[in-house]
Parts: sequence; C-alpha cells; structure tokens
Amino acid sequence: MKFKILCMLLLSGLTACAQIPNKEEVEKTGESAEQEDISQLNLPKQELTAPILFDFLVGETALQRGNLDIAVSRYVKLAKTTRDPRIAKRATEIALHAGNPFAAEQAAAMWVELEPDSTDARQTIAALLVNMGKLDAARPHLEKLLASEKDSVGNAFMQLNQLLSRNTDKAATLQLIQRLSQPYKDVPEVHFAISQAAWFANQHPLAAEEMQRALALRPGWEIAAVHNGRILQRASSADASEFYRDYLNKYPAANEVRIAYARLLIADNHADLAREQLQWLLEKNPEDAEITLAIGLLATEMGDFDTTEKSFNKALSLGYKDTNAVHFYLGQIYEETKRPDMAMQSYRMVKSGGRYLPAQIRYADLLALKGHLKEAREHLQKLPAANDQQAAHLILAEAQILRRSKAHKEVFDLLNDGLKKLPDYPELLYDRALAADKLGKFNILEQDLRKLIKLKPDNAHAYNALGYSLAERGAQLPEALKLIRKAVELSPEDPYIMDSLGWVYYRMGNFVEGLNYLNLAFSARPDPEIAAHLGEVLWAKGAKDDAKDIWRYALEKDPDNDILLETLQRLLKKKAID
Repeated sequence: MKFKILCMLLLSGLTACAQIPNKEEVEKTGESAEQEDISQLNLPKQELTAPILFDFLVGETALQRGNLDIAVSRYVKLAKTTRDPRIAKRATEIALHAGNPFAAEQAAAMWVELEPDSTDARQTIAALLVNMGKLDAARPHLEKLLASEKDSVGNAFMQLNQLLSRNTDKAATLQLIQRLSQPYKDVPEVHFAISQAAWFANQHPLAAEEMQRALALRPGWEIAAVHNGRILQRASSADASEFYRDYLNKYPAANEVRIAYARLLIADNHADLAREQLQWLLEKNPEDAEITLAIGLLATEMGDFDTTEKSFNKALSLGYKDTNAVHFYLGQIYEETKRPDMAMQSYRMVKSGGRYLPAQIRYADLLALKGHLKEAREHLQKLPAANDQQAAHLILAEAQILRRSKAHKEVFDLLNDGLKKLPDYPELLYDRALAADKLGKFNILEQDLRKLIKLKPDNAHAYNALGYSLAERGAQLPEALKLIRKAVELSPEDPYIMDSLGWVYYRMGNFVEGLNYLNLAFSARPDPEIAAHLGEVLWAKGAKDDAKDIWRYALEKDPDNDILLETLQRLLKKKAID
C-alpha cells in the first residue's frame, strides 16, 4: 500500500502540471490558482522511469530514517535527471536541513536556472552564497532581487543589511552594499545600509557621512537619528548630546531618540538630566506600556530600583503584551533589592518564552538558598528541555546549587551522568573538570580539559584551568606557563587569567613577574582568590604587613572563601588576622 501511495505522489508531482485548468476550476479557486496552474505549463514533461522511481524511493526512505547524506545525494541526482524546479527546490531544502551548504548551493543553482523568475529561489541561493562568504557570486542574484522590488527597495535594503551582517568579511560586505546601492542613491534606507556596513568595517567617518545623508533624505527618521547619535558618541559624547538635543527640539515626539539620549546621559553620569528626560517621557506618554517599560529599564541603569519597580508594575497594568519579560525583570529587581520571596513569586509567573527556563533556574537557586535543596533539585529535574542546550543548562544549574553546598562528589556524579547523555558537551566537560579537581581526580581533570581544548581551541578558560591546575600542583610548570599564556592571548583583559599567569610565574620562582601580574589582576578585580595569591607572594617576599592588609580587605568581602581561608590557615596557622 505504501509503495502505491509513493508512486501516486511521484506521478502527480511530475505529470499533473501538464493540464490547463477548466473554467469551473478557475471559478472555484480564483485568480491565484489560475496563475499557479498556468505557470506550471513551463514544467518539463518527464516520463516516470524505473531509475527515477528508484531514486525517489531511496531518497524518501533515507529522509524518513534520518540518513540525510543519502537523501541529499538522491534528490540532487533527481533534480539533474528530471530538470524539474520543484525537485530542485526539494533537494535544496533537504540539503539545508542536512547542513550541507555545498549540496544546497548546487541544488539552488539548478532551481534558479529552471525557475529564473522565482523570488524564493533567488533569495535562497543569495542567502546561501552570503553565508558561505561568496559575495561576488551572490551579487547578480541580489541585484535582480532588488530590481524586482522597485516599489519597496528601501525595505529590501534594510533586510539585505541584516542578511549581509552575518558575513565575517566586513570590508567585502561594505564593498558589496556600495555596488548594489549605485542605482538607488535617492533612497534613504540605502545610505542607512551603507552606514551600518561602514560601521562594522571600522570606517567610522564614512558611517557618519552616510547616516547624515539618510537623515537629509528623510529628516524625521528616528532609527537613523538614534544611530547617528551612536556614531557621534564614539568620537564625542558632547557632540552626540548636542545632536540629540537639536533633533528633539525639531521632533519632540521622537520617543526612541529621547530614550537614546537618556541612555547617553546615564552613561555620562548626568543622572539629573536623564531623569528630566524620563519625566518628559512619562508625562507625554502616560498610557503607553512600551514607553513605561523603557523608563523602567533606563531607571535600572541608574540604580533607581524604586522607579524601575513602579514602571514595570504600571506596564503590566497598562497591558504590556510580553508579561513574561516584565515578570522576569521584576524578579531581577527583587533579587537586587534583597527581597527573595517576591523574586521567587515573580519568576514563577514567567510561564513561557525564552525567559521561562532562566526564570525557573533562578527560582530553584533562590529556593536552595532558603535551605530547600531537595525541592530545588526536584524543580529543576521536572523542567522540560526543548533541546540539548537547555538540557545541559539545567544540569549545570543543578550542579551549581550542589557546588554551593560543597557537595563535590554529588556534583561530579551529576555531571558524569550528564556527559553520558550529552557526550563532549563543552560546558559539561569544563564543569566536570572543576568538580574532579575538588575530588583530587586530576587525571579526569586533565582528560576533560584537553578534550575541551580540542573541541573548542578558542576557549580561554579551558587553557587557563588546565594551566592553573598544573601550576597549583607544581607539575609540568613550563607547559602550565605555555597554556596560561595562550589563555591570555585569547582573553587579555580577564583578571582571573592574569592571576593565573602571576601565580605560575611565582611557582616557577619568578617573584617579580608574579607580583606584576597579580597586582594587575587585583587592581582590575579585587577578588578574594586573587587576594589570596597576591598576599601569599607578598608574604614570601617578606612584605607580611602588606599581605595581611590585602587578606583583611578580602575577608571583609568574603569571609567564607575556601581558597582565602586555606591560605590563612597554612601561612598564619589560623583563619583570622590579628
């Protein structure tokens, strides 16, 4: 029965389009159906041969069974054999689903060749070529797409800008947009697109020039004004402020510009002036839920949590659509203001969407902090995971709760089980390595971190953790130094990595370099663990009073830090400083 159905589907797909619809059919289906059927007159009259049927059956069976490579190869072959644009489209879709961009490009090229007037075909191959970095090959397709959008070429350029932003070669992207823009110099969106591309290509004067051209063509365009202010801000906050003020004098109802201006004032520590802008927004838009929410977010940046809370609750009362987002924000504010019960209540009110899982993880974490460890773990374990990433995040959240209670063996076992379900998942490997370190399982620590470095050669934390572990144990110090130097190369501003570099130099007997890097790390982030290392090196050099001052400062911030307490116990034979 299944074989007969497949034959019928294939026969109808390849031959049914050779007939002109009768009058009754046109009257029933309307003009769109008539146009569709008439367009099908151009389809090939392909005889259903045994080889075609065989390839179709093999391709469909492979697709159903998840054998995507076979499905792709058969459908690409079918597209070549039948010269049917529908088969070429199907081959393209399957190749994209299989993550095979080269087969997708081949199939999409056939689709465009067989159906040159198809916008979908050209959009597909253009996007493919852009994602593959083949901008020169994409250009003729993009030119035809733009030419077909004469009445809405501005919108087309805005969409094109988003597509091209994915390309890593920003200079080539700018060059392509400039070439595509030539016939459309009087369209403001074209200059906006060039400006954005120039900005990402680090050609900031050109970005400013083109955004000003966009505004000259369309003076009241808020999004262009916002971006123009941001471009000006890079060189001078004063110039950006002046621009925003002048613009708001001409267009006082430009709320997005006013919000950008308020954000600039906050960044420049002009809180009073920023509050004036927020008050203006509130008075002119008392019933606008989106503006009310924006006021709350800006108040958060100023640390004005009272205004934030009032604004968020008012946004809810005004019917703000994304209630999940507002409840999540409120939960964060209640946490910040030390009201955990209200935070938990808000997080529980997040019912769906992208913030659902983060909200439930925060709820579980707060539950654990209240001493309900078992209930917190059960809550996390019951949460649904839509994909491997969410499953991993739930495991990591549970591990964090256990780690805080110093249940290191349970943390290790949990992560171990997680890696059985999600083998080689980077975050799980990293966390298991840290758990292994707590249990003295250094062979597993090294195994996991070396594997992680192979999987993610740009993961600075993996190099740092492995190098630090080797340095801490006094083993393979030259390799430890090499690993941490690599971590610094990948993340030069990270104070924890700088701390590791200072520590390995100290372990190698280079006190001067050790102190240099530890001082830099502590200046950037006065963390208790960094303080423990800096104090120990100062102690070893004989600067014991300086060491005690550093430790005393760190103890005030975190009196329960394990590394700090262990250092004091080892060097002072006690966990307090007189």
